[in-house]
Amino acid sequence: MIDRLDAALRFQQEALSLRTQRQSVIASNIAHADTPGYKARDFDFSSTLAQTVERGKRAEGVSLSTTSARHLPGQAPVADDMDLQYRIPLQSSIDGNTVEMDTERVAFADNAVHFESGLTVMSAKIKTMLSAIQQ
Repeated sequence: MIDRLDAALRFQQEALSLRTQRQSVIASNIAHADTPGYKARDFDFSSTLAQTVERGKRAEGVSLSTTSARHLPGQAPVADDMDLQYRIPLQSSIDGNTVEMDTERVAFADNAVHFESGLTVMSAKIKTMLSAIQQ
């Protein structure tokens, strides 16, 4: 039963995890907007998600200790190195920094909106499962 619940929510869980990692990369770009020579980075969300889903099985990560035999074992996946790519700037800068704040702000807001919609979808799935269990 737990396996079915896990499988039903796995896609959304992986998508939200990747959205969180992407938000961190974009925030790092914004933080280094004034750093000379800094190269803006990002990753292709859709291809990374497809690879993660295709892999199917989560990478072994940190396991949580349990205090009772009735506790469910918890696994926290290890953040693997994604294929971070350098962004090609639309306009070059004298100091070699490739961060373009307008591009970063748009990417940050777009990623945040997709994250929120993913949470909404996951919440709806959980509510549907709870109502099915209660009936």
